[in-house]
Amino acid sequence: MKNKNIKIAVLSGKGGTGKTLVSVNLAAVAKKSIYIDCDVEEPNGYLFFKSEIICEEDVTVKIPLVDDTLCNGCRKCVAFCKFNALAYVKNKPYLFETVCHSCGSCQLLCPEKAISEKEKVIGKVQEGVSGHVMVKTGILNPGEASGIPIIKKLLEKSSSDDGCPIFIDCPPGSACIVMESIKNADYCVLVAEPTLFGVHNLNMVYDLVRLSQKPYGVVLNKCLDGENPAETFCRERNIPILGSIPFDHELGTLNSNAKIGAVESERLKVLFSSLLHSVMKEARHETTVDSQR
Repeated sequence: MKNKNIKIAVLSGKGGTGKTLVSVNLAAVAKKSIYIDCDVEEPNGYLFFKSEIICEEDVTVKIPLVDDTLCNGCRKCVAFCKFNALAYVKNKPYLFETVCHSCGSCQLLCPEKAISEKEKVIGKVQEGVSGHVMVKTGILNPGEASGIPIIKKLLEKSSSDDGCPIFIDCPPGSACIVMESIKNADYCVLVAEPTLFGVHNLNMVYDLVRLSQKPYGVVLNKCLDGENPAETFCRERNIPILGSIPFDHELGTLNSNAKIGAVESERLKVLFSSLLHSVMKEARHETTVDSQR
């Protein structure tokens, strides 16, 4: 019988909070794991794992293809497009490909059947192996409107027979692309910085996971002695604190050089192994509770 992979989504309200740091180190200390980089606009997890790419696949979307000989200039497609991707220029429709959202409405609306569809490459997904970690990376081409099709491709076949944990490194923020990344997650880890600005960003993803009805906990990163507004925020709302990562010069130096702290340092391995234990304990508990409902 195939064991269930527990999917852990790691989020933060902005870039630089430590989302990738947490994702990469948790994946590294697990006995076996799958790491998925859904930050498709600026993926960087592969820099840490330095994985050998074993397969690569283009991701395409459908965009309008207009037959000028059939178009009668009614402009119904232009008027309907809410993304302003179509214009009528020099007596024929013109498509702005970079803002087209591939909804297909123009094709359905055209009374003359002058619009069909063609495939357009918007990016790619790569799959590689680094030791005991399978690394999946999505890469969105510059200027494209949305990375959601790439994220869907990354997540659609992300499982294994041995039930190893899956760590989803989400895009920063709380936009649609983040919602797509956590759609099928079993548990969400919110990474927060110990500042008032960090609390503002934590609140963004806190609202998102509650709206999505996902179980969650917080990892406090870059912790110093003294007051921690992010910790106070969690205590006041009874948000589970999964662990704290200190403001650590060794970890910062390793991370800035694209090295995995838990691999390079026994001390950091102990730190992230403890954090992994806490995360998996909470995730398994929530998964069990959910299955009993």
